[in-house]
Amino acid sequence: MNITHVRLLTIPVSDQDAAKTFYTDALGFEVVSDQSMGPVRWLQLAPKGAQTNVVLANHVPDVAPGSMHGLMLETSDLDADCEQLRRAGVDVDGPQDLPWGRQATLTDPDGNGLVLAER
Repeated sequence: MNITHVRLLTIPVSDQDAAKTFYTDALGFEVVSDQSMGPVRWLQLAPKGAQTNVVLANHVPDVAPGSMHGLMLETSDLDADCEQLRRAGVDVDGPQDLPWGRQATLTDPDGNGLVLAER
């Protein structure tokens, strides 16, 4: 096998504009691509400098918005990020000290579950 990394992760959303606002304004992701591809809007984002991108998709059959759980985002300052998210109106659970590190959980506007983790 010659796999080098995860390229894309699709996040099912109902409203791409609301999701884009959350992921860019609250989480600091950057827009990689926002274009029409026929009847589909391709909305691709990533944390600055990341290899893995996310696609905020409302066009995937049989995948309900809010059904993605467990996307883990790594941070170098969990406490500061949790405080910033709370100031932005995001409901954050944690941080918690766990045997494998510290983490907090949150959801996007559709209810997709995210984990913010610090080693």
